[in-house]
Amino acid sequence: MAQQLRGNDLRQLGFPEGRAIGLALAQLQRKHLKKLSHTEQLALLQNLLANPNDYLTHLDWSHTAAALLPPPSRHIALAERKPYALFGAEHIDQGAIHQMETAMKLPVTVAGALMPDAHHGYGLPIGGVLATDNAVIPYAVGVDIGCRMALSVFALPPKHLEQRVQELRKLLIDNTRFGNRDVFRHGQKLDHAVLDRAEFQEISFLRNKLDTAATQIGSSGGGNHFVEWGVVDILDPANELGVPVGQYLGLLSHSGSRGLGASIANHYTKLAKDVCQLPTEAQHLAWLSLESEAGQEYWAAMNLAGDYASACHHQIHQRLAKALGERPLAKVENHHNFAWKERLATGQEVVVHRKGATPAGAGVLGVIPGSMTAPGFIVRGRGEATSLASASHGAGRAMSRTRAKQELGEADVRRYLQQHHIELIGGGVDEAPQAYKDIHAVMASQHDLVDVLGTFTPRIVRMEGGV
Repeated sequence: MAQQLRGNDLRQLGFPEGRAIGLALAQLQRKHLKKLSHTEQLALLQNLLANPNDYLTHLDWSHTAAALLPPPSRHIALAERKPYALFGAEHIDQGAIHQMETAMKLPVTVAGALMPDAHHGYGLPIGGVLATDNAVIPYAVGVDIGCRMALSVFALPPKHLEQRVQELRKLLIDNTRFGNRDVFRHGQKLDHAVLDRAEFQEISFLRNKLDTAATQIGSSGGGNHFVEWGVVDILDPANELGVPVGQYLGLLSHSGSRGLGASIANHYTKLAKDVCQLPTEAQHLAWLSLESEAGQEYWAAMNLAGDYASACHHQIHQRLAKALGERPLAKVENHHNFAWKERLATGQEVVVHRKGATPAGAGVLGVIPGSMTAPGFIVRGRGEATSLASASHGAGRAMSRTRAKQELGEADVRRYLQQHHIELIGGGVDEAPQAYKDIHAVMASQHDLVDVLGTFTPRIVRMEGGV
């Protein structure tokens, strides 16, 4: 009997979100189709996806084929696909490419680019960059609005890590919080001006979100979010950080806007879908005009969520720097999962969505992480027009979370981390280093997009759970 296919397997093939996935999986459970090998099932589905019209009268596949075809009438039709830049095509799954090509058919799309760490997401793929004309797409920004990297460099040598592992481990446990339930209690909280922002009162949807934002401030999310100590290696003597070439203790964090950003994303995506009805394959790319009240509201709420995410990182680094008893020599911070108003080389003003993509304008600094056992890179953007001044936001997933849980054993992952001298607090097999692409291959695919100023090599990593 063939290994049972799952929804993510079909998405990897390029199946669009919607009824087609469920119908296809149900058909594969029929007795005569279950006898097909894994390879035969995949080949059948690939042919069905490529030629749905040929299956419209097929006894087994007529309903799935019909679901793969766009409805006969919708309020908004897709246009001819516009060209886009593709970096590191050999690293990108077909599902992500299919999603990008769908996004390039939107009537509001002006330009696009796909980064080498790209993989399948909702709406725009993770690693997708999309420029639109006077329109913002909530799901092209993403659910975790303003998710970002923040790095602090301290004037302490790498041996500090080796000599004080348990002390630094305890500092992470005492001064970070992860997930929805583990937050700082009354008396432990730090204040921040972002909680006094007028948007919490002026935008009706946000009026009941302030309490949650105040509760979660200074904390990190679950999933792939982390706070970690590691070794910073400054390689470029002309770096803008003002830090001499050498090795230093570093603190790197990755997290976003917590429940606030997720609420904003889901609320305004629903509004967008109500006013912008698209074919099934593109429904998660529904947009709001920036001239509409809803579009202006979303833009203000998105910027609030981005500033809130930044405030969370500032508090994380503030707490740990104080506990360490050191002031950082330099800091680098950049965000993804956001939209910016920018001008193309033609002079046209557009809205640039970077969903899991790092801003890489000329001279703009950022951090592109690898995995727990691979270095991240401190970079300077080169402002490459074909990438819409963007770069990857990390290594990108090589395995879905479901596949990682199926194929990787916890003991094997722990052994792998020990071999690489990584101290891990929390985390799960779905975030194992083996689940990620080779960061060196990804960086090689974008050498025209960024210059490397230095690296960050993780040593003590804190994620959700484990305490």
